[in-house]
Amino acid sequence: MARERFAYVGTRTTRERDGQGQGIACFRLDGEAWEQVAITPAVNPGFLALDARRRVLHVAHGDQDYLTSYRIGEAGNLHEIGRRQSEGTNPAHLALDPTGRFLLAANHTSGSVTAFPIEADGSLGTLSGKVQFTGEPGPHRSDQKGSKPHQVAFAPEGDVFLVPDKGLDTVFTCALDPRSGQLDILAATRLREGSGPRHVAFHPGLPVLYSVNELDNTVTVLRRRAASPELLPLQIVPTMPDRDVRDSRSAEMAVSPDGRTLYASNRSGAGDRTPGGPGEDTIAVYRMGDDGLLTLLQHASSGGIRPRFITLGPDDEALYVANERTGSIAALARSPEGALGAPRRIAQVGSPVCIVFFERP
Repeated sequence: MARERFAYVGTRTTRERDGQGQGIACFRLDGEAWEQVAITPAVNPGFLALDARRRVLHVAHGDQDYLTSYRIGEAGNLHEIGRRQSEGTNPAHLALDPTGRFLLAANHTSGSVTAFPIEADGSLGTLSGKVQFTGEPGPHRSDQKGSKPHQVAFAPEGDVFLVPDKGLDTVFTCALDPRSGQLDILAATRLREGSGPRHVAFHPGLPVLYSVNELDNTVTVLRRRAASPELLPLQIVPTMPDRDVRDSRSAEMAVSPDGRTLYASNRSGAGDRTPGGPGEDTIAVYRMGDDGLLTLLQHASSGGIRPRFITLGPDDEALYVANERTGSIAALARSPEGALGAPRRIAQVGSPVCIVFFERP
């Protein structure tokens, strides 16, 4: 039976963020066409996490202090089922643990990760665990004044999760107790000074992971060691074309399921409040070797300005890009080798910053 597909897009909505969005946009996917079918008003729904089994979408509200959970209706529309304080400020990322029992939030401005049990109806229970990150801030005078965790990423085996901290130039290795929901810090791996690690991604078959570093536009390759929670840096590669002299910051990363290709986005401008441009931004494409190390394959146009988010589609046939400043979502077809084709604009929505896909019978 064919499965109906939807895409949910989080947007920036507040004047302080120059937001042009109205909330969470829902699109019905019909082949290559995207049709907007609903908009759910929300304040800065900056990151979305899908609980497909329960048909629930969890939302982190950027620059705020709360999370909202929505049930997905038959037509793709959203119905709020609960709201919970994030126990921190500016939640920037959410992740379900592999058991599906807990949701974790990275509170970017207050320097913490918090955990919440998931109730039977899919809403969030009261706080079960919290870790506060400390350390020596990096040298960037405005963006590294203290801890700024930007993501929660569970390891493939599910026993630990990693937190890249942009403010401390550190990737923390942490643990979630799957029974109590308590959190602990196991190790801290310092990256290059001023790098600003933002997001990490795991190799699907090797004990290797990748950190995309916002402030110096690089990707760091790290090895995981079975006997230690600390990580071993192996390689650093630039994400920007060498002839592109604009200010830029890396944003998001995606790894192909076959372990052959890695993608990283570049956002022109010296920070979120800059306009970016004047031309289109780029996606760096790397070939992943048998050892997990990276070799540059190409720089592809993102199809717009400030690609804050990228993700592979449900069939891995295309890379989807949310260009925040141009208010566009672009699809870039993938070749068998992982190279990207020309961007094709498939949707227009104000200030898009996150995309998640949902399928139902």
